[in-house]
This record gives sequence, structure tokens and C-alpha cells, in this order.
Amino acid sequence: MANTQLGNTGHISEINVTPFVDVMLVLLVIFMVTAPMMMRGEDVELPATTSKPIAAKTERLVITLDKSQAIFINEHKTSLDSLQDKLAAIHKARPETGVFLRADAALPYGFVVQVMAAVKGAGIKRIGMVTQAPKGKRR
Repeated sequence: MANTQLGNTGHISEINVTPFVDVMLVLLVIFMVTAPMMMRGEDVELPATTSKPIAAKTERLVITLDKSQAIFINEHKTSLDSLQDKLAAIHKARPETGVFLRADAALPYGFVVQVMAAVKGAGIKRIGMVTQAPKGKRR
């Protein structure tokens, strides 16, 4: 009769998944920590106001103007000369599109007005100004 007991000479056919789970948890933590850093936009010092936030019902474009007068449509850098053409093309594809304007507080007023004129020239009627609450005041 054959021996049915394996003893020390048999093989274990189970896979130990503990090291795999450990590696996956470490990768998960790494991605959770680094993901917010990858979604970072341009640094802009927004002007402080006491107005209440406006709830947006539709998707809007964000035009960012930084201290060096660089212009970004969402995350894509553009120039003042090509801004109106690009916005007109976007507005043609999505006529309901509005714009949020994030301008650094240190920018000259005339430059911000030029950008606003380009937005209006592209046919976009709704422009919202993005600001921040004054430091020390919370709502």
C-alpha cells in the first residue's frame, strides 16, 4: 500500500501572499502622498476679498496669470497674442463655457484688463474672478 503521509518530503502548493500585500500597501501609500503634488497648479498670490464663493453649475475654464505675466489656460501655457484665438476655438466647441480668472495680486491692472478683453473678444460672456478670504478671517 502506498504511503499517504507526506511528512518532510512533500511539497507545499500554497502561495504566500503576505509579501505581495506588503508591497502593494507601500505603493498605495506612496501614490497617495505624491498624487496631490502632481496636480499642483501655478503659484498665484490671489487678492483678498470678503465676498462669498459662487457655486458653478457648469465646467469652466481657469485662466491663471502669475507674477511674471505668464498666461495659463487650465495647465497649458499660452501667450496674450494667441489667447483670444484659443479661447474662441474652445468657446465654439462648448458655447456654455465660462471662465474663472486667477490673477496674481501684484500684476498691473492694465495687464489683467488686456486678458479680460481677450476673453470677451473670444465671445465668452461669463468671467468670474477668483479671490481668497483675507488672512485671519474665516467664514
